[in-house]
Amino acid sequence: MAEVKASLICGVVVAFLSSAVLAVVEDLDDTFKQARLDDVWLVDFYAPWCGYCKKLEPIWQDVGAELKSSGSPVRVGKMDATAYSGIASEFGVRGYPTIKLLKGDLAYNYKGPRTKDDIIEFANRVAGPAVRALPSKQMFEHMMKRHDVLFVYVGGESPLKEKYIDVASELIVYTYFFSASEDVLPETVTLPELPSVVVFKDGAYFTYDEYEDGTLSSWVNKERFQGYLEIDGFTLYELGETGKLVAIAVINEKDPTEESSRLKTLIQRVAKEYREHFNRDFQFGHMDGNDYINSLIMGEVTVPSVIILNTSNEQYFLPSEPTETMEQLVQFINSVLNGSAQAYGGDGIIQRVKRVAFDARSTIMSVFRSSPILGCFLFGLPLGVISLMCYGICTAESDDSADDIDLLKREGLTDEEEEEEDERRRAHELEGPEDGENEEEDEEDLEEKAPEEKKMD
Repeated sequence: MAEVKASLICGVVVAFLSSAVLAVVEDLDDTFKQARLDDVWLVDFYAPWCGYCKKLEPIWQDVGAELKSSGSPVRVGKMDATAYSGIASEFGVRGYPTIKLLKGDLAYNYKGPRTKDDIIEFANRVAGPAVRALPSKQMFEHMMKRHDVLFVYVGGESPLKEKYIDVASELIVYTYFFSASEDVLPETVTLPELPSVVVFKDGAYFTYDEYEDGTLSSWVNKERFQGYLEIDGFTLYELGETGKLVAIAVINEKDPTEESSRLKTLIQRVAKEYREHFNRDFQFGHMDGNDYINSLIMGEVTVPSVIILNTSNEQYFLPSEPTETMEQLVQFINSVLNGSAQAYGGDGIIQRVKRVAFDARSTIMSVFRSSPILGCFLFGLPLGVISLMCYGICTAESDDSADDIDLLKREGLTDEEEEEEDERRRAHELEGPEDGENEEEDEEDLEEKAPEEKKMD
C-alpha cells in the first residue's frame, strides 16, 4: 500500500512539474496580433506535420523555462502557422519552423543554430537596447573577454552616432553593439579622430573609415566575423551575406596529417599578415572534411587542399599547382582577385540543370543508404507499374494487328495478295486475247482455281 501511495505522489509531482514547464511556453491564437505590442515575444511558428518542428519542441520548452527562471522580460510562445495562416503570412513566415523575436513594431528573424544556448543568447541580445553603454574600464575588459568581436562607438552625440544606432537596430541579430567614452578604452588604443566606430577582434582593433570602407552598415556586416574561422555549412551560409570570397583549407581534423597542418597554418598566416590586402574581399578559415564542399561544387575535392568559394554566384577556384609556400598561396589569391584564375561552376542554366540532377541523385542514394527496403518500395514500385503499362500497350498493338490479318484471311485475301491480283488483271487487260490457246489455258486455270476458291468459301 505504501508503494502505491509513493508512486501516486511521484506521478502527481511529475504532472505538476510538466504543467509548470509547459506553462512557460504559451499557445498563441488570433488575439496575439494586438496583444503582442505590450511585451517582447519570442515566437516559434510551426506546422503540426513538420519533422523539424517536432525536433525543436523539447528545445523550445527548455528555452521558455530558462528565460522564465532567469527573470528575462521575453515571453515565449508558439503558433500553429497552418491554423492561423493569415497572421503567419503577415509576419513573413515562409517555412517551418520560423523563429522570430517581436519587439514593438519590429520583427527579428533568428537564423542561428537551433540549440537552447544560441536561441537564449539571441533573445537576450535582441530584447535589450540596440546600443549598450560601457561605463568603466572594468566593464570594457569584461566584454572583451566575453566577445570575440566587439563594436564600440567612441565619442559624444553626432550624426555618426545616429547612423551607428540605426545599424545596430538592423544588425543586432548578429552581434552586440556598445558605446563608450575615450577614457574607458585601453591606453594602447589611439584613435585618429573623434567620434569613431572601432571593432576589436583578432587581438587588434580597426577603425571605420567612411571614404575607404563605404557605408557603415556594409563595413559592420563584413567585420562581424573574426579574420580566421572554423567553417561549417551554417557559417558558410552566413558568410554569403557579407559578399566576401571564402578561402578555405579543407582538412581532416579527425586524422590530422603534416600536410593538413601546413595548409591550415598558411591560411592563418595570410589572414593575419595580409589583412590590409585581402580583408575587404576575402574571409579565411578551414573546414573539417570535404562532404559539404563536394555537395556544394558537385565534384570531388581532395583532402587536404585549398579552395576559394564565391557564394554569391556559386563559382569556385582551385589552384593550378600544389600550394606549398605562402608565396604560392598569396599568388593564387591574387589571381582570383584580378580575374586571371580559372573559375568553375556558376549559376548558369547548365549548372542549374546539373544541380537538379545532382540533388535528385543524392536524394535517391541517401534513401537507399539509410533504408534499402524503403528505397526499393519508393522507386521500384513506380518503375514496376510503368513497365507493366508499357508491356500492356505493346502487346495490345500486336494483338490488334494479328486480328486484322485473320479478318483479311477470312474475307479472302491479304493486302499483298490483293495487290498481286490487281496487277495480274491489269496485265491481262493490256495484253488481250492473242490466240485460242491462251484462252483455253486461262479457262483451264480458272477451272483449276474454282474448286480451291469454293473450298475457301
